Amino acid sequence: SQKFDYYFWTGFYNVDPHKENELVVGPYQGTLGCLRIPFGRGVCGAAASKLETQVVADVHAFPGHIACDSRTNSEIVVPVTNADGQLIAVLDVDSVEANSFDETDRIALETLMQRIFAQ
Repeated sequence: SQKFDYYFWTGFYNVDPHKENELVVGPYQGTLGCLRIPFGRGVCGAAASKLETQVVADVHAFPGHIACDSRTNSEIVVPVTNADGQLIAVLDVDSVEANSFDETDRIALETLMQRIFAQ
């Protein structure tokens, strides 16, 4: 567990079935995150609206970043789709270190989410 000490928040924001274009916090580990995030806002909202993984080396330079926790310096957010390709959630991993995530992380997390949710 020491290898990942700098990943202090990992969890899902689920698509709210009652409020169009909004994410609501789902299962997570770490401190309390933002409760709701509109599509297109912040890193999670960008991943949801674009249906593209967001790998952000420096969240403070990301336009419209939502500071749910001031310790976050880098972040990866992966869209999670079902077997029909419909967005159901985003997986969000936050790090206290800058530039924590790379292409290897993107590929691994996208593959994992696809194998779990899109089958």
